[in-house]
Amino acid sequence: MSTVSSGRSRLLRTFAALSPRSSTPASIRALAPFLDGDPEALAAAADGTGIAVGLCLGAIAIGLGRPSLLVAAAGLGSGAAVLARGGILAVASARRSRTLGTAPTVVSRAVLRMRIAPAAEEAAAFAAETEGRLGGRLADHVGRARGTPLSGLGAFAEAWRGRFPALYRSLTLVEAAADAPAAERDRTLDRAMRTILDGTRDRATEAADSLRGPSTAMYAFGVLLPLALVSVLPAAGAAGVEATLPAIVAIYDLALPAGLLCGSGWLLANRPVAFPPAPIDAEVATHPAIYLGAGAGAGLAGGLTARTFLPRWTVPLTVVGFAVGVALFVRYHPVVAVRKRADTLESALSDALYLVGRRVSDGIAVEQAVADAAGELDGIAGDTFRAAARRQRQLRVGVEVAFVGEHGALDGLPSQRAESMARLLGMAAGTGAPAGRALVETADHLDELGRVERDARQDLARVTSTLSNTAAFFGPLVGGATVALADSVGTTDALNGSAPETAGLGIAVGVYVLLMAAVLTGLSTGLQRGLDRATVGYRVGIALCTATATYLLAVFVTSGVSGGL
Repeated sequence: MSTVSSGRSRLLRTFAALSPRSSTPASIRALAPFLDGDPEALAAAADGTGIAVGLCLGAIAIGLGRPSLLVAAAGLGSGAAVLARGGILAVASARRSRTLGTAPTVVSRAVLRMRIAPAAEEAAAFAAETEGRLGGRLADHVGRARGTPLSGLGAFAEAWRGRFPALYRSLTLVEAAADAPAAERDRTLDRAMRTILDGTRDRATEAADSLRGPSTAMYAFGVLLPLALVSVLPAAGAAGVEATLPAIVAIYDLALPAGLLCGSGWLLANRPVAFPPAPIDAEVATHPAIYLGAGAGAGLAGGLTARTFLPRWTVPLTVVGFAVGVALFVRYHPVVAVRKRADTLESALSDALYLVGRRVSDGIAVEQAVADAAGELDGIAGDTFRAAARRQRQLRVGVEVAFVGEHGALDGLPSQRAESMARLLGMAAGTGAPAGRALVETADHLDELGRVERDARQDLARVTSTLSNTAAFFGPLVGGATVALADSVGTTDALNGSAPETAGLGIAVGVYVLLMAAVLTGLSTGLQRGLDRATVGYRVGIALCTATATYLLAVFVTSGVSGGL
């Protein structure tokens, strides 16, 4: 155990010792498989955190001679306990969505292996190689079943019976297929794939429907209404409500972003299924000197431009928006580019397997079928298969090694689905013509699996498109126009100031616009693609640049129009 893990465990035990709790809340107990630790200890630690915060604040209140603050200290301690428990639930829920998103991959790998050789033990071991928590849990069951008549699939399926019934039913069918007659085996495996795909599709559809209302409410109360209220501040002053600049900063730059963050966390935590992308080597990312230099250069250029054509108060916003946005874009662009190439390859795998499978069914060797299929495939798929065929011919290696061996055709393309295909082709090479039909049927399953994932993302995209468009365009446009019109509608008079107050209002609203762009873009990306750091960082970088440019353009154009009236 590392020093950090040991220190975290000691801190957890310390806080848990402060709690009088003797039972685990049902909400935490339901997410136990997705927690790194004992649910009862984590619940007690959350309570202990609140107690520790309350005691510290109470001691400060007594030290200051203000016993009246003890009630506030108790309230803040309770709030800290609620936040700590909410954090535990949010992390566990996010892990659950990512874990269940890998369920179709686990089942498809088991089905692939079973089609080539009907052995439940081999199918379970092959499926257990799936990256992520679900594959790791299956590997544990496979390890415990080793040396026994069992495969581990049945025990693993039973563990998920109540949490994801479709996974239980599909893996039960896979295990049953091992003992089924040859005439029924393919039909049983087809049912297993249909079961997990239908279950995943239903969960994704339910997710889109359940998120539509909360996301609309967050858009209305966290974006639309706050921007509209900026222009009616004079009415607040006439009504006797003090509308000072510090109050605006507190609301727009602290309270509202915090509310957006909490709402985003809730939405992400309650997403039932997420399809996690394949991890990419950190070395692919841009070197710090490059992206930091690019960000600094973009910020400097933007600041000089703003100083020349816009009010001086826009300079710091311009520098920050473009510097951070460009730095994030340059930092993660290589990672996103690699992932796009991998996604493009995965979308063509079903066609590639079909082409190879048809030739193998006709009696052509797998090695020759791969070389023949390369000539019929375009783009990255064709390049990959041609590279594999060339390695087979030049190095005299097998199909699997040609794809996934050292410096193989899949080197630099992080795709577990493509690696599974390579393993499958390697197994088919030793089976001969009977494996051709299995390859063709596998191609159909891969095509359906890709369709389910695309449909799920499209359903969520219909929910999140308003959020992403607001973050990059609508919010900055309305914010910039509102600030530029502040003088003409009397907003700055309501703030008891002249030019400095106008600058303060512009900066306050501008900071809100940039924070909104980052939070809403991260939310929409997380809902569609999962909380992948590279993808979120890349899209947030683009959104910050777009939001900054839109905000400044709205200020420039609206100021010119209002000045000419």
